[in-house]
Amino acid sequence: MLGSTHGTLTTHFRARVEACGETPRTAVHSTAAPSPEGSDPAAAPVDVSGRPLHADVPDLDRFFRPESVAVIGASDAEGRPNTGITRQLIAWAERVGARLHPVHPTRTSVFGLDCHPCVADLPEQVDLAVLLVANPLPVIEELAESKVKFAVAFASGFAETGDEGAAAQARLSAAVERSGLRLLGPNTNLNAFEKFRDDLDGPAIALITQSGHQGRPVYTLQELGIRLSHWAPTGNEADLETSDFISYFAEQPEVGAIACYVEGLKDGRAFLLAADRAARNGVPVVAVKVGRTETGARMAASHTGKLTGADTVVDAAMRQFGVIRVDGLDELQDTAALLARARKPLADGVVVYSISGGTGAHFSDLATEAGLTLPTLSPAKQDELHQWIPEYLNVANPVDNGGHPVGDWRGPKIIEAILADPAVGVLICPITGPFPPMSDKLAQDLVDAAERTDKLVCVIWGSPVGTEEAYRTTLLGSSRVATFRTFGNCITAVRAYLGHHRFTAAYRSPFDDAPRTPSPSYRKAQALMRPGQQLSEHAAKQLLRAYGIRVPREQLVTSAAAAVRAAGQVGYPVVMKASGPQLAHKTELGLVKMGLTSASQIRDAYRELTDIARFENVPLDGVLVCQMVEKGVEMVVGVTQDDLFGPTVTVGLGGVLVEILNDAAVRVPPFGEDQARAMLGELRGHALLEGVRGAPPADVEALVEVILRVQRMALELGDELAELDINPLMVLPRGQGAVALDALAICR
Repeated sequence: MLGSTHGTLTTHFRARVEACGETPRTAVHSTAAPSPEGSDPAAAPVDVSGRPLHADVPDLDRFFRPESVAVIGASDAEGRPNTGITRQLIAWAERVGARLHPVHPTRTSVFGLDCHPCVADLPEQVDLAVLLVANPLPVIEELAESKVKFAVAFASGFAETGDEGAAAQARLSAAVERSGLRLLGPNTNLNAFEKFRDDLDGPAIALITQSGHQGRPVYTLQELGIRLSHWAPTGNEADLETSDFISYFAEQPEVGAIACYVEGLKDGRAFLLAADRAARNGVPVVAVKVGRTETGARMAASHTGKLTGADTVVDAAMRQFGVIRVDGLDELQDTAALLARARKPLADGVVVYSISGGTGAHFSDLATEAGLTLPTLSPAKQDELHQWIPEYLNVANPVDNGGHPVGDWRGPKIIEAILADPAVGVLICPITGPFPPMSDKLAQDLVDAAERTDKLVCVIWGSPVGTEEAYRTTLLGSSRVATFRTFGNCITAVRAYLGHHRFTAAYRSPFDDAPRTPSPSYRKAQALMRPGQQLSEHAAKQLLRAYGIRVPREQLVTSAAAAVRAAGQVGYPVVMKASGPQLAHKTELGLVKMGLTSASQIRDAYRELTDIARFENVPLDGVLVCQMVEKGVEMVVGVTQDDLFGPTVTVGLGGVLVEILNDAAVRVPPFGEDQARAMLGELRGHALLEGVRGAPPADVEALVEVILRVQRMALELGDELAELDINPLMVLPRGQGAVALDALAICR
């Protein structure tokens, strides 16, 4: 970290900075929660929960391409860490055409440039201030008075170090908030000021990393001819965060893909809005997000001082808004590079072209397992290929050529014929090792074909050496061929490429349709809420009924005689259940009696339920006499609170084994019907809804409707409802609806 070196400026410099400072000007940006819509005509639109519906895109042009830069704590003293940093910043300023002004209280010049004692003495207003000081807090007010737009703080020792550092970072964030300037860092580095190659063409990758070293593999893609336009090392994100840079990069015409290394998200809604902006613009976002495991989450918190959030929710939110999550840095670089450069696919079909039957079979297995579509080529196409490939070789897909033709025109003809098939959108040629001259000729033919087609041509060069002319010059010299070193990375990238374009083609922002005003159901529900308490099953079902979710016919009774009367009105057979505000798992306590068919069974059940409740010291508000609902598919639909994203909606296989089955999908509101259906498709037990072993198909339409109604409840009661469980939700056969047989609701 650079923070340990910043003490070279000593307290004398900080005292001088304070002497130059004045009262901070009024803040011009805020991270406070928005007011409800209608309270302020100038306020940004918010949904019914009070959360924003669009992200303000920060104008970062003057951060990345400033006209003037101040380096606070600049030095040219030999052997001092700040000297090397100052030298690098001077070189960067020259490259971007910026005027650089050193600032130091005791120096008159630095590297031949006039040095000023404080920011207030600068000859012009500067766009960017780079703070080479151990404590950036005292400098912020001076920068605000001088109307500096951006600042970068390298210093470490903040939230990444524990509670004391977190408190220091909170003070820094508050000062930045008051100042109106935008801050990158603290605990960041010089990655934003790297030298980017300007001799490369085509769409570029914009890079965002919370740990600078983790961006190196993507940065070095420039050596393979892939353009990089920006690098934002966000560090601890006291102000500017990953979401700000995603929103900004998604608007830049030269950016073909955004690559991210994320340790923790600062604001869940801000991240979703940024991903939404990228999806609207068709800009792919590829991300490594650490924190899948408890160990990873601990390390991320210790490094950046952030909570990683529940990983299942993060994963679902990324998928929901089209963010492509990968695991390794090698996958990040290969996937981002392909998505940045490849044209829109003309078809989803993938054809594998190989000089070895074994290679083709191996790769096809892996690709099919990963979900890629490998269509069988038509008989007419196979006949065409057999003009140049021996009849005994399989050309149905994979296409086995038995050895790519070297001495004549047949090789290009084969590749051209495959790419001409309208079902083919991607041609992949795995070359497991160099075999000159065949592999050299094959590489050249693939490059030539890629130049003549709008379809994607991929090559896997499996040689561990990587110094071969066919690889270094022929393949890497082409901007039209996507070259990989491993089967896995190729499959990951191609799957992401096809998936991204399917996603964006059908994408409709859920924020456009998010409710902005409360429904009549909300007013009914509010009367049922009991802050800090768990509702009884009866009250929880009233909450569901308020939102139009069907519950069984039932009555709450407080005597055996009333239970008998209720059973006659509800209709035999019935279910009897104890109902009270502290009951969560009634079945385990024996507080549910099913299939009761007579008055005597009703009286016996009532006495038994109340006796158990007294023995267990569980207070009751009564006993529920409920309609016995015919068997269907037991599901669970619920609402939980996530520390990062707020209320989330979950659907899964339900019943008493819900925790053991652990088959659930989650989404972050707002979302539409398409995402509700996608949740069902993610369940391992989805086939149960389609009908198995003679069972009729379930009423999926009714289930989707319940999910959407629960989502509305989550949005409107998000700040009042800590948890909701509808379990089981009995999904009846098609056309018969869905019934919430039990419900648990806990108020915040």
